[in-house]
Amino acid sequence: MKTLSNDRPALPYNAILDTDSYKLSHWNQYPPGLRSMMSYFESRGGELSDCTLFGLQYLLRERIATRITQQMVDEAAAFAQAHGEPFNRLGWQRVVDKHHGCLPVRIRAIEEGTIVPTGHALMTIESTDPQLPWLVNYIETQLVRLWYPSTIAMTSRESRRIIMAFLEKTADDPQAEIPFKLHDFGARGVATLEQSRLGGAAHLLSFMGSDTIEGIRFAKAYYDCDMAGFSIPAAEHSTMTMWGKEREFEAYENIVRAYLYNPDHPEGAPKMAACVSDSYDIYNAIENGWCGDRLHRLVRESGGTLVVRPDSGHPPEVVVKCLQIFEKKIGMQTNRKGYKVLPPYYRLIQGDGIDRAMTRTILQEMEAAGFSASNIAFGSGGGLLQKVDRDTQKWAFKCCSAEIDGLGQVEVRKDPVTDHGKRSKGGRLDLIAENGRFQTIALEGDALAHPNSAMNTVFENGEILRRTTFEQCRERMAS
Repeated sequence: MKTLSNDRPALPYNAILDTDSYKLSHWNQYPPGLRSMMSYFESRGGELSDCTLFGLQYLLRERIATRITQQMVDEAAAFAQAHGEPFNRLGWQRVVDKHHGCLPVRIRAIEEGTIVPTGHALMTIESTDPQLPWLVNYIETQLVRLWYPSTIAMTSRESRRIIMAFLEKTADDPQAEIPFKLHDFGARGVATLEQSRLGGAAHLLSFMGSDTIEGIRFAKAYYDCDMAGFSIPAAEHSTMTMWGKEREFEAYENIVRAYLYNPDHPEGAPKMAACVSDSYDIYNAIENGWCGDRLHRLVRESGGTLVVRPDSGHPPEVVVKCLQIFEKKIGMQTNRKGYKVLPPYYRLIQGDGIDRAMTRTILQEMEAAGFSASNIAFGSGGGLLQKVDRDTQKWAFKCCSAEIDGLGQVEVRKDPVTDHGKRSKGGRLDLIAENGRFQTIALEGDALAHPNSAMNTVFENGEILRRTTFEQCRERMAS
């Protein structure tokens, strides 16, 4: 039988072609005498009133700092001709010959994880070679991809805010509980491996629970965090249904004995396991399984915690009914704030249909029924890492300033009569912080930065000038 070979050539990265096709034609569309230009990146608004920047350190290392080679130039020239676009061979040859393949641009940005109101410049990009000013907007395509991890960082932060509000009202120790209240199930719900890395790491700026391994590895590789996220042993439907419906409770007992009674349990780690329990009848699983004499005693005496996962039906209705069955069968305690809490050896995790709106609804229904938010954690996949786009926070990259022979420095801006919300900023911009408030300003003269600038030069002429750590980003996100 004839087999297919795996020896096909890989697609090598070409930084010149990591752009939009129309940008190949832009270098000769600018006014004659253009010597420099600056552009900026901002969130113009959207679902949330605040924004941040995250992922830049990765992007600089893996993309922007990539050296342009002669092979890249030759490949891009041939591609452009076949593709129907012009190609600036002289310009790219200058990058190779004059700048040794390094991009002659300067990038200044806020510290990653800093919380800034929307509508402000978070990053500026300025040319440093008067013969190559067009490079600034040529790399827009790469830089704008920061919209994704920056948006996930903020939507996870908003989820934390929502959950924290209910914990503060209904739980005794909100600060101790919040880090593991939203678990990342998104690795299979994203489009690419890189997306799971960027989104998975961004989520971990606000929480510490994740099954997205690549996001945790990303935080270590690019932000120096040895272990950014944690997980526990958990069942999936195949490990339960393979036992058969008639042996459902035996499957549950196997989970309990394998993990809550494990003599080789990692030292210092909480003794916990999660068990999906809706393969047949979630209500029967709780009433006659987890609350039945045998399993209940086994879990109670283990000294650990068994997390029951309902995974079907309308989440608010199912969660409340599950808690009511637990209350009826094994009882609950009332905490200091007057809300009912499961015994410490049982908890729930709702991992189906979870986004910010559903999280809020479930917690509202639980509160109305007298149940503390302590009883539940949430797991989210597509609703966490995929249910966003660039318009979620209205990210935009626009030119704001240019130096042109005979005109000097000129402001550059757009202001569409049909949509003034897209009006852009003009001038050589900086973001300043004074008395805890941010303001985007236009710099005077040739100043590189304002004395109170909230930005730092992170990249210049091929060199990465500044680093941050994951813990520093977390601290800024928590401000």
